[in-house]
Amino acid sequence: MKRLWVDANVILRFVTKDPPALAARAARLMAKAEQGEVSLYLSTLVLAEVVWVLKSFYHYSMAEIARVLVALVSAVGVEVEEREVCIRTLELARTRNVDFIDAYLAVRATNAAEPVCTFDKTDFRRLPVEWVSPE
Repeated sequence: MKRLWVDANVILRFVTKDPPALAARAARLMAKAEQGEVSLYLSTLVLAEVVWVLKSFYHYSMAEIARVLVALVSAVGVEVEEREVCIRTLELARTRNVDFIDAYLAVRATNAAEPVCTFDKTDFRRLPVEWVSPE
């Protein structure tokens, strides 16, 4: 089976259905993945880019982003780097109303049983992670 590393623009066309011609092509690719014709690989960095574009350009809420992207990263035919970390990150970003990257850092640090060093007290106070401020 052919494995394809998927760029953010393909995921964005699929999710937003904009523009329609490219969205249709992205939907056909997703259908091929579901049917086992191809395997789509999604890196964590590409997922972070998708989240950023959906939030900043398309003005999706984190609840909408999490709903759509958790379904996508869980779909048949889609391989995701750090799938469980990404799902947990999306859920934390949604429930704690924080940036995706801050939630990702919190999940990774928690998994390593290590603190985060940050000046961002606002987001990290809302996250279930030990954090410290630089001296």
